[in-house]
Amino acid sequence: MRAANSRLNIFAEKFNGQPVATITTAEIDDWLRSLNVSAVTRNHYRRLIILAFNFAVDRGYATSNPAVKTAEAREPKSKPGILTVEQASALLENASPEILRYIAIGLFAGLRRAEIERLDWSEVDFESGHIEVTAEKSKSKIANRFITIQPNLREWLLPVRKLKGNVTRLENFRVLFDQARSNAGIHDWPDNALRHSFASYHVAHFKDAKALALEMGHTDSGMLFNHYRALVKPKDAERYWNLKPAATANIVQLRAGR
Repeated sequence: MRAANSRLNIFAEKFNGQPVATITTAEIDDWLRSLNVSAVTRNHYRRLIILAFNFAVDRGYATSNPAVKTAEAREPKSKPGILTVEQASALLENASPEILRYIAIGLFAGLRRAEIERLDWSEVDFESGHIEVTAEKSKSKIANRFITIQPNLREWLLPVRKLKGNVTRLENFRVLFDQARSNAGIHDWPDNALRHSFASYHVAHFKDAKALALEMGHTDSGMLFNHYRALVKPKDAERYWNLKPAATANIVQLRAGR
């Protein structure tokens, strides 16, 4: 809030004494371009000014919002952060039985955190080979979607399979997750790393952007393909989809879990 007020004050100083209704799109656009800031910061200024003029229009100080027509700065595209195959493997190997199923579903099914936390065992259908994310539990709230249970994910989940009940909800989630990361030696955690890793390795291995879009709940498969392609080599993707539990390590621990 303090940063927003500071930026609005800078704009106010520039147009001090000028009636709000007389400020033009060109004047605002020229001022935005004159700022010695990054494209991201410039767009933040722009959004704040649009909100300020919306307020002015609502109060009758202006008849229209000139800021809406100003040019939006082109922000540099950043690649989504993903885990290497070695990091994904280390994370799985170092996770406690309670948090392991969450990590496996995130890595190999690509569900969002909230979707994983709401997932019930009755929605994990090993017979049909799909996880169902219902509309009310998804981000879009529009329609159900089905995610393929890949062979390696099946092996991670079968030892703890139940007929019903919450799959992963944990009161001490953050402690267990941070502990797994620390034990795996992963100190810099990319935003949405599990979901981004799933998408990147899926595109590289299965080469089916339309199927991936459906599983992730996206409508634009072209955008999805362009966003995630070329992040992963096919040979690494093959290794990723072959990450499976050791016969005498995690599986034994999982049988003793809840």
